[in-house]
Amino acid sequence: MNILFIGDIFASGGRGIVAENLNRLISENKIDLAIANAENSAGGFGITPLIAEELLALGLDVLTGGNHSFDKREIHDYMEHQPRLLRPANYPDGLPGAGVFRAKARNGVPYAVFNLQGRAHMTNIDCPFRKADQLLASLPAEVKIRLIDFHAELTSEKVAMGWYLDGRATAMIGTHTHIPTADARVLPGGTAYQTDAGMTGPYDSVIGVDKDTILRRFLTGLPSRMEAARHGIELHGAIIRADENTGKSTGIEPVFCRK
Repeated sequence: MNILFIGDIFASGGRGIVAENLNRLISENKIDLAIANAENSAGGFGITPLIAEELLALGLDVLTGGNHSFDKREIHDYMEHQPRLLRPANYPDGLPGAGVFRAKARNGVPYAVFNLQGRAHMTNIDCPFRKADQLLASLPAEVKIRLIDFHAELTSEKVAMGWYLDGRATAMIGTHTHIPTADARVLPGGTAYQTDAGMTGPYDSVIGVDKDTILRRFLTGLPSRMEAARHGIELHGAIIRADENTGKSTGIEPVFCRK
């Protein structure tokens, strides 16, 4: 089966390029399951119920999150009623939403999507490695297609998670740093891996934010309001080819579109 993962959708520019290209990508690549990280889809910070519904209506099957998942207060109640919008599973118990979603793909194959967040230079939350163990152990044997969005800052933490999951997950795709890495590969145990899928949004920017604003902050040290940039819109992600009978990946290739 073929799985599409779209990297961090950033603000209106990111949403627009997804709307323009998603149906074509699904059709041309015979995609059975489409996933996107959407924690920055509302102006670059968080996600709203309306935006979540718009993205799902475009044809995305699951939306993942990260450290900005809870930025918009109105999303808290919505998460309880929309299981296809995930937040990191290793946040403390009792928070709104969930970090895992199970369903059947368009080809009828059962799958699970996990959302985890790293701890290095991030919020001090529960261990993502041990949470991954718990989630994998909870799956029925027939759920062999297992996708993990690992939202983390450090390359080393992402690489470590890739090796930790190798042979137990179909794919582990890193998000959060907004810069696509050139290391998409299938690990020896059959897990497709990429350190970071990159951002889907404005690349004429500093990781999505107006570059002049960020340059002033670096030069002066003074705080300033961060606004989403508007130019150089690109879509980045990956397509994973997987054996639905074993859950192992047979290939992974980057996806790139420019507006």
